[in-house]
Amino acid sequence: MYLVAIGWLYVALMMAVAEATHSNGSVLGAIITFVLYGVLPVALVMYLLGTPARRKAIRAREAADLAQRRAAASGAPDGGGEPAAEAPVAPVRKEP
Repeated sequence: MYLVAIGWLYVALMMAVAEATHSNGSVLGAIITFVLYGVLPVALVMYLLGTPARRKAIRAREAADLAQRRAAASGAPDGGGEPAAEAPVAPVRKEP
């Protein structure tokens, strides 16, 4: 993937050099050529090709956060972090 991007940038650079050194060319035109034919398309393609890796990293981060929250919550018997409350009314016993 990177080899194609490097090759494309090399070709765009050579186009820019040819334009800069041509008798009718200019340095400004060479810079615009390199940016419009080289940098912008390569940046766009690399961004689009990197989307699955970014999604995978986000899912892995979310899964790790969820696992961490579950591990922290499993330490308490009721799943919460507060102690159990006392019963407000004493239990009623039957007389024998």
